[in-house]
This record gives sequence, C-alpha cells and structure tokens, in this order.
Amino acid sequence: MSKSTATTKAPRDTPAQGRGRKAASAGDRPSTAARWGAEAFGTFLLVFGGVGTALYASAFPDDGNATGVGFLGVALAFGLTVMAGVAAVGGISGGHFNPAVSVGLAFAGRIGWREVPGYVVAQLVGGILGSSALALIAADGPAGYLASAQDAGFASNGFGDASPGGFGLGAVLLVEVILTAVFVTVILAVTGQKAYAAVAPIVIGLTLTLIHLISIPVSNTSVNLARSISAAIYGGPVALGQVWAFIVAPLVGAAIAGLAHLALTRAADVPA
Repeated sequence: MSKSTATTKAPRDTPAQGRGRKAASAGDRPSTAARWGAEAFGTFLLVFGGVGTALYASAFPDDGNATGVGFLGVALAFGLTVMAGVAAVGGISGGHFNPAVSVGLAFAGRIGWREVPGYVVAQLVGGILGSSALALIAADGPAGYLASAQDAGFASNGFGDASPGGFGLGAVLLVEVILTAVFVTVILAVTGQKAYAAVAPIVIGLTLTLIHLISIPVSNTSVNLARSISAAIYGGPVALGQVWAFIVAPLVGAAIAGLAHLALTRAADVPA
C-alpha cells in the first residue's frame, strides 16, 4: 500500500469572512478621538514642561545669585517631556506632538495626508492649553511676574534682537531647517523597525535634548511650530511678528527629511 502524499489546504476566506477580518483589524486601531486626544496631551506636556522650565527654572531665583537650571536644564526638560509623552501615549497616536513630525511622516508615506490636519489641530490645541496654564500660574506669582515674562518674550523663538545670542534671520532659518530635518530623520529611523521599539522614546528624547543644546542660543529652539505658536501668543508683538519663521522652517525641514527617507527606502527596495 502506498502512502498518501495528499496535503490538506486551508480553506480560503469567503468574501464575508475577509470583510470580517479587515473590520477586526481596523477595530484594533485606536479611534480618531483617542489619537487626537493623545496628540493634544503629548503636546500639552511638551509645552508645559519645556516652556515652563524655561520660564520658571532657567534662572531661578532672579536675584543676582541664580542657581537655575540654565540652557542644559531647559534642553533636558524638552527631551524628558517628549520621552515621557512618547512612552505614555505613543502607542495610541504614534507620539508626534509636533506638526513638523506629522508632515514629515506624511511625506515619507508613513501616515496618510488626510490624517495630518486633525493631528495638527490637536497639537495646536494641546500646546496652547499648555502655554495658557503657564500664564495662569504666572498670573498668581509674585507681583509683575506674568508681565515680566511676557516682556521677555514668554520663552518664544526669535531672530535678531529676539534671538538669545543675537543671530540673524538667515542663521535662524538655516539651523531650524537642518535640525528639524535631523529630528524627523531620527524619528523615521527608530520607528521604522520593531527592534528599536523599546528604545525609541529614549532616542527621540535625547535627540531633542541635543537639538536644544545646539540651537537655544541661536533661535531659542523651535523645530516644532506648535511650541512656537503656543509661546508666541503670550510673548507679545515681536514674538507674534516673527513666528512665521518658526512655522516655515520646521515644515521645510520636515519635507526634506520625509522625501529623502522615501527616496532612500524606495532605492533600497530596487533589486540590484
């Protein structure tokens, strides 16, 4: 008697079963409201923690004997807040907390363009809530504290006389384009492979810290138009008049990074 060599094939899904599997897969993704809420929370945390440190702790106390955290402390505050935010809610929304990141990921093909407007609105809402909370705290501080913070620009970004180091518009635009491109490139790299999932929040946070260490003296560091707009609305007419630079430059940097990543990944997929 010969042994049977027949194998049993798994039955194919019926159309109804296929639709059911797709629906189950779609149901595994957090809802739109959850993703927007996560982006708003993360951007709130970024602005509240980073800008708050710049406002309250960078040169505290202001009596000539300051023992505040300085540039290093502010840089760490921005890095730590994004690290915490990505770890906390990155699994819900992707942990962008920055319109430039969302735009860069869209250029790279990681997210659909139709998702970008909702993300950007959520990020702006979260950032403005963060700066508004800081303004409310300052309003109940020592006499004249809020007015003094606003006169100093409310930790806004700027060029010329509004730059911490007096750097001109050209230098500010260049550093913001370059560093935003670097930031988005790092994010695309560490979020593109499952092997890096555990360390992604740390790498992203430390990259943002390094970016601040480089550019606080130049532009007070934006690389994030939600952060810039949120601070500028309390920073007075100069901050509002210059905020356009910190909208344009990060978006240009994000586009460069996203398109470069897309081109490189497509080239890598082409057989030799």
